[in-house]
Amino acid sequence: MNTKMNLLIMASIVTVLGIMIIPNTAVAEINQNNISVAPINEKISLETTTVILSVPENNTLPWGTVYGIPSDVAERFPVIIQFYKGDEAVHMAQVDTKGDGSYEYKFRVTNIDHNTGEVTKIFDGEYTVKIFKVIPNINPTI
Repeated sequence: MNTKMNLLIMASIVTVLGIMIIPNTAVAEINQNNISVAPINEKISLETTTVILSVPENNTLPWGTVYGIPSDVAERFPVIIQFYKGDEAVHMAQVDTKGDGSYEYKFRVTNIDHNTGEVTKIFDGEYTVKIFKVIPNINPTI
């Protein structure tokens, strides 16, 4: 009986610790990426990536980030990032790519008035994020 009680207590502690470790930050679901490519001309195409951004109600961090890993991008074309709440565009940004083709855009999720301590949520709930990137064509017949 004592062994069962110890096992139950240990399982409860592990469960509580597991819940505490789960972050409560803005998260874009990477496994739900939807990528499409549309040719612009014989040299370049437009790659559109669509992800879902989820900002939890109890989010405590003031910043969110949209970033892309190093990849092949067409030179001199910025990355365009658009945030939608339902069908309504609520935020847009343009960022340059780095030399390796990666990019990063940081944005405020919440604001804090330092005089009153009042927290204002800029993003709350679910958003569709569309990322537009110009890439060189790999297929020479396009």
